[in-house]
Amino acid sequence: MREGWKEVRLGDVITLNYGKSLISSNRTSGSVPVYSSAGITGYHNSPLADSEGIIVGRKGTIGTVYYSPMPFYCIDTAYYILPSEDYCLKYIYYRVRSLGLEKLNEDSAVPGLNRETAYSQAFYLPPLPEQHVIATMLSSLDDKIALNNTVNRHLEQMAQAIFKSWFVDFEPWGGVMPKDWIIGSLLEIADYLNGLAMQRFRPAKDEIGLPVLKIRELRQRRCDSSSELCSHNIRSEYIIHEGDVIFSWSGSLLVDFWCGGDCGLNQHLFKVTSQKYDKWFYYVWTCHHLTQFVAMAADKATTMGHIKRDALANAEVFLPSQKDYAAIGELLAPLYEQIIGSRIEIRKLALLRDTLLPRLMSGELSVADLSSK
Repeated sequence: MREGWKEVRLGDVITLNYGKSLISSNRTSGSVPVYSSAGITGYHNSPLADSEGIIVGRKGTIGTVYYSPMPFYCIDTAYYILPSEDYCLKYIYYRVRSLGLEKLNEDSAVPGLNRETAYSQAFYLPPLPEQHVIATMLSSLDDKIALNNTVNRHLEQMAQAIFKSWFVDFEPWGGVMPKDWIIGSLLEIADYLNGLAMQRFRPAKDEIGLPVLKIRELRQRRCDSSSELCSHNIRSEYIIHEGDVIFSWSGSLLVDFWCGGDCGLNQHLFKVTSQKYDKWFYYVWTCHHLTQFVAMAADKATTMGHIKRDALANAEVFLPSQKDYAAIGELLAPLYEQIIGSRIEIRKLALLRDTLLPRLMSGELSVADLSSK
């Protein structure tokens, strides 16, 4: 173990304070974030903790860990940790994240994290100055991820505003669709390839598998260690690459750019491509009809709502003249290219953070080691 590090238990270092009930009807409109075990669930006008702090899931989604940089309210499904001169709060945030508290469920009916069980978790604690340095390094990665996410939200808002101006309100033409435009459908501008039942395409015994892209992975925007694997020997069109447009047409309907690395396309997902039109065009039009598709799926839902291919054939698309198409593309294509590039960078930054976190927390790797490379 590194010099100056000492073995402690979580209860030796911090106090897990109980949150306090605050039902939605008792909240007053304000800017104070209200945290539960699932993260921010709303806002209130008065904090329970008048400082920055850490929130740890106690009931429901146990062991989840959130950091609030501002005063906050923590409801009774979570614990919270306050700052202290004895430790670096941001370091404790990363340390608690690395303890695997989500595995300590002690309630068979409703998942629960017992405070004494959490307190018993042992780890090695570095001296306070080193805590600050480690926290600063990890925070710099999270700050860049947060900045990228914020920029992407603004870029998406800009793109949606441009789409609405040109294709919905027809503002450049006084509110009327140009006469040289025509009406088509989603199936006329793109191919919607349904995925495979990947349980039939498992990796060979000696093969390193390819992660399977399912609805869960699309929703969380990444594959993880629990993702299923398929063979690399599936047909190439069923292999997803970064930047591909994916449309979940069953269950949780959503459209997104996949930026989580190569994977295999599972059934209930469309890979959207086109030989004739650019990515920005079939992406914005598929997104445009998503609300309608969600409503259609809800009307048909028995166990899992979905849409059929004829819904794509009936979804109207306005096809601009070549000149107008080029003009709109000059506005929208760079925005979506930047979003995709930023999302790929987010994935790589998160991977770097998650690789460094356990090694820095265990003392296996020091900040000095990283600085010398």
